[in-house]
Amino acid sequence: MVGQQFEPRTIEAPPRRAKILVLGLGNPLLGDDSVGLRVAQQVQAQLADRPEVEVAEDYWGGLRLMERLAGFERVIIVDAICSGGQPGTVRILSPDDMPTRHSASAHDADLRTALALGRQMGAGLPPNHDVHVVAIEAVDVWTFTEECTPAVKAGIENAVQTVLTLLAEWR
Repeated sequence: MVGQQFEPRTIEAPPRRAKILVLGLGNPLLGDDSVGLRVAQQVQAQLADRPEVEVAEDYWGGLRLMERLAGFERVIIVDAICSGGQPGTVRILSPDDMPTRHSASAHDADLRTALALGRQMGAGLPPNHDVHVVAIEAVDVWTFTEECTPAVKAGIENAVQTVLTLLAEWR
């Protein structure tokens, strides 16, 4: 085998069956931060007839989030937000609505920055107008508990309906 030449080959990712990703984000052990995961679980239970929609849960953001969105035409991200609003309130945001954070860590890149960087690198990412963030106003994202606060728990059904409405508009 000494001196044998190997031809490099390209390994291509398998094509995705789903064109739309619904991605619940959060930490299941940090109270209200788990709300995105809870919404995704309920949405998934209602989408058995939609093979073009993949519902998933993830626990990180930043550049790893950008990698997760690659290959989809449209994306709905469901996550907790702490903006000082009424707890449990559901808002639909675009990446352009999200504040930009300045950080020295690539792991801490915000959604808009991660999408822009991914596009510059040639990742197949949906345009900003096809990325929606369903944000649920949280109260407590720091306490170790597997329960959401009552106000945030009350907003889960509204968030589920918001995701289903967005999906119906894309149908």
